[in-house]
Amino acid sequence: MQLDKQFLIKLAHTKMPFGKYETYYLIDLPEHYLVWYKQKGFPKGKLGQMLEQVYELRLNGLEDLIKNIRKQYPL
Repeated sequence: MQLDKQFLIKLAHTKMPFGKYETYYLIDLPEHYLVWYKQKGFPKGKLGQMLEQVYELRLNGLEDLIKNIRKQYPL
């Protein structure tokens, strides 16, 4: 998946909509939770795509990129 600027801005500002980590920014979700989703299967739709991207970003140590985007492009 090729990431574009608008997707990254949206990703930086999206919070988990349900569950134990409701209201956490996706990039701030605990690593074990993302690994669990990777093993279980990410949800379908936009949220699943975002969680999968967060997993990949965290795997590669790029979470600060998203945190900086959130600061640079406030909603």
